Amino acid sequence: MRMRTWLVATLLCMAVALYAFQALPRCNSVDPDTAKVGDVVSVKGENLDKKSSADLYLTDGSKDTKAAISEQSETEIKFKVPQIKPGRYHLAILTANKASIIEQPVVLTIE
Repeated sequence: MRMRTWLVATLLCMAVALYAFQALPRCNSVDPDTAKVGDVVSVKGENLDKKSSADLYLTDGSKDTKAAISEQSETEIKFKVPQIKPGRYHLAILTANKASIIEQPVVLTIE
């Protein structure tokens, strides 16, 4: 009986660990790195498909602006630059389970 309890507890911990370490979206580059409102921009990285990424935002650290995704695959997202004031913006991705927004280490400059 004691052995069975340990086995169940171990399996439960492994299941929680696997869920916690699911593949998170990560951006490596943005092209072009300077754009204007209405331009289409390509973001390349990993785990960018709909299974991992729900929405894409441009953030200046205080305000997040949602961008319309036009194409989405495992390694690339294409989006249209929303109506936003000129400046430097980090990309942020809302995870598919909508549990968190992950700010990415890539910057897009809007003219």
